[in-house]
Amino acid sequence: MQENNQPVVNLISKPENMLKTVYTACRTCYSADYPINIYSSTDDKEKMLKLIERVISSGHYSTIEHIQVSFAISNVSRACTHQLVRHRHMSFSQKSQRYVKEKGQFDYIIPPTIEKNQELKEKFITFMGKISEQYQEFVDAGIPAEDARFVLPNAAASSMVASLNLREMIHLANLRLCTRAQYEIRTLVKKMCEELLKEEPWLRPYLVPKCERLGFCDEDKSCGRKPTKELIGIK
Repeated sequence: MQENNQPVVNLISKPENMLKTVYTACRTCYSADYPINIYSSTDDKEKMLKLIERVISSGHYSTIEHIQVSFAISNVSRACTHQLVRHRHMSFSQKSQRYVKEKGQFDYIIPPTIEKNQELKEKFITFMGKISEQYQEFVDAGIPAEDARFVLPNAAASSMVASLNLREMIHLANLRLCTRAQYEIRTLVKKMCEELLKEEPWLRPYLVPKCERLGFCDEDKSCGRKPTKELIGIK
């Protein structure tokens, strides 16, 4: 088991001139000039940000699809990665339980609700140990790892490289930073956003829960952070 239950996230790839690239895409839609001339002649950050904000606010999201970012992610549960891979416009390369045999006690994630209850935490750890022993018995008996893995739990830790364009990154943040999202994927996406914001702080207004961008909550069950759409008269 990892001592730290927190996801480990590193930004490993992004365009060198993300802001200029997005601005060029936005400006090209409204200019007779060649895109390369727009790209080469633009250095006014305030001007670029103003146009990008106007274009994105208008819903012209194709302009931010030109940006691709990649993250190295580890120490997340299979339960978490099962949620993440449901995002359609992302690419994943994940540690395979078919080809990577677990040796000894496999790493696993303990949910905070169990972590804070010492009695239940001890039962959880004991159960993970029993699963590990059963897995090892199957492997030692010649059962292929791809079949022995059937006993491994959602708690088993995994790692992956995940890539996505900026439109999907914003969409991911809007959905998974919501307090209604499950804690682990919310923590993971928060760390992904933090890593990207270190390099591109101009994205801060976009990498937020969707209620921050909408001004209201459109979930069936609201946390109360923002008024619901019904309260402000939206059907």
